This record gives sequence, structure tokens and C-alpha cells, in this order.
Amino acid sequence: YDEGGQLTEAVRRRPYSVVLLDEIEKAHPDVFNVLLQVLDDGRLTDGQGRTVDFTNAVLIMTSNLAGDPSSFFKPEFLNRVDDIIRFSELTQFDLRHIVDIHIERLQARLMDSKRIELMVTSDALDALAEIGFDPAFGARPLKRVIQREIGDRAAIMILEGKATEGSSLTVGMNGSTIELTTSG
Repeated sequence: YDEGGQLTEAVRRRPYSVVLLDEIEKAHPDVFNVLLQVLDDGRLTDGQGRTVDFTNAVLIMTSNLAGDPSSFFKPEFLNRVDDIIRFSELTQFDLRHIVDIHIERLQARLMDSKRIELMVTSDALDALAEIGFDPAFGARPLKRVIQREIGDRAAIMILEGKATEGSSLTVGMNGSTIELTTSG
């Protein structure tokens, strides 16, 4: 920020902007001092002495902090924030819905590119939701788990000639193990 770089230039060029500051709690303490100027005055002076108007910009900040924001952020910072919106933790229902979305995309890809049908049992969907959730990272690992457990294994079956055009792949459970079988 010393040189008036990316943020000030972007807002100077496009004053009607939405600025996303993701995981703001990880920002350097100096960033909070800069944000105080933006939130208080609606403008920011860059390292070259140019003042950029932020009055038409919307700042959205995300945080993964649990608990009360005042236990981490200084009062002078929080007092300049218009609103804090808290999101509930993901439920098992939410996770299952996210798995369903990723599976539908994978099904469409397999059908469109290889004409292979993908069926996933309900218990396998539940297992993917459970395996793919991490309290520290939320549902982000879900996509990787689905890719590893289904996508990568399906690709190997295709490469080995075990799954061909017109065949069906079924994902189910064998005890606590996710199993991929082919028919047709």
C-alpha cells in the first residue's frame, strides 16, 4: 500500500466498486490503520500523495473468527463498520446439499464427455459429506474429496477401459469404504 498500488488504483479507475477484503483478521496491523482512514473519511491517500475517493465503494470484509469480534478487532475499527453479519455453522443437511451440487456437476461432465452415467447411493453421499467436512476449513475440502473418491477413480476406470461409452458407474458403500463399480 506504500506506493498507492492495487487498491487505490482500482478504486480510482472504477469508483463504483465492491472491494472484498477476505479473511481480514489475517491482514497486517498497518492495513487496519489504512482502513480506518477509508472507513472514517471515505478517502485514502496513497504513497504518492494522491487522494482517492472511496465514498462510492462498498467494502465487504470476511472473517473466520469464532466468537465476539471485539475480542480480536480494536474498538476504533469496529465502530466504523456499519454492520456485522454472522453466518450459522453448516449443518449436515447443508453439507449433503453441497455434495449433491458437486455430484450433479460430475454427473453432467461424465455424461457430456464420455456418455457414462454416474449413480451415487444415499449412504455414499452421506459419507462424502462427512469425510469432506473439516471444522477448520468448512466445506472447502468437499470438492477435493469428491474428486479423489469418485472423479480420479472414474478417470482411471475410463483409461483402463473398464468404463466405456454407455456404461454406468455406481458409487456405494462397502462397510466404511466408498466403492466405485461399473456395469454395462
